[in-house]
Amino acid sequence: MHNLVIMPIMKMNSKQRARCETRAAVLKALAHPTRLFLIEQLAEKSYCVFELTEMVGLDISTVSKHLSILRNAGLVNVDKKGKQVFYSLRMRCALNFLDCVEAVLREQAQDRMDAIL
Repeated sequence: MHNLVIMPIMKMNSKQRARCETRAAVLKALAHPTRLFLIEQLAEKSYCVFELTEMVGLDISTVSKHLSILRNAGLVNVDKKGKQVFYSLRMRCALNFLDCVEAVLREQAQDRMDAIL
């Protein structure tokens, strides 16, 4: 005979909610292809907004908006030098998360291929 242990239901407290909301804001900031591209580029070195605009191929106001979202989420640093604004990757661990996502996607694709072969 097995004894059934009933665990009390734990509710999210305000500290846990705040932590989850902050994490969700970072994930939301990453949830756009252009912003992912910017993160990848900024992993290599710092760039000014004009260089990033050239790389992305969008207008400067759109790229600036994307960079603002990344900055507000704490993903990038901003360094103003005269009239130029340079961006660098602050949250380098985001790259590890993206590598993990990519590994799982590759594994899922392989599983699908194995299932049809």
